[in-house]
Amino acid sequence: MQTILNTADAPAHDSFVEKKSEFIGDACHIDSLDEALAFVETIREQHPKSRHVAYAAVCGGSDGRLVERMSDDGEPSGTAGKPILDVLRQNNLTDSVVAVTRYFGGILLGSGGLIRAYSTGASIAVKAAKLARIVPCARYAVRLEYPQLAQFQRLLADCDGLADDEQYTDRVTLRAALPADRAADFEARVRETFNATITPEPLDTVNRPVAL
Repeated sequence: MQTILNTADAPAHDSFVEKKSEFIGDACHIDSLDEALAFVETIREQHPKSRHVAYAAVCGGSDGRLVERMSDDGEPSGTAGKPILDVLRQNNLTDSVVAVTRYFGGILLGSGGLIRAYSTGASIAVKAAKLARIVPCARYAVRLEYPQLAQFQRLLADCDGLADDEQYTDRVTLRAALPADRAADFEARVRETFNATITPEPLDTVNRPVAL
């Protein structure tokens, strides 16, 4: 799977004109369908005189189940939201939303013309976007002593992992995330390196974007 890295406040953007109607594509990363709806509302506010703002969004958890939402926003059923969603599917995208704004030019495009136009609007937005590969990552809670920290950080880096939520009290606690296919090796290396004095506690599996 892939995702779009562009943020909602700096989305990927492009436009074209078809028979005097202007189609404007905007795309960004989202973490929920609520964020997708908020992004679409922002686009509407930017284009108060536009006739339609159709969109599609896809979100997926690390369990592989995807949730989708789309809207034709007043265009004939199946001529706007579905073509945008098809572009997201064809590009194997998740955690992404694409909105296509239409300024009507006075010439009817027909169902086939609308489908092609909204598909093109979505495609040029995705083409303009910064994309990343989605890597399922295993997350762990880890507690260790201060003298162990530097060695643990090197081991984690060797496993292509990252640490966050670090807290420093009498001991160091942190969350470690690394590619799920490295999890078994990571656990074995931690046991061996620290003589079983550190036991990473499995938390969950999350998606992490890695820029292409």
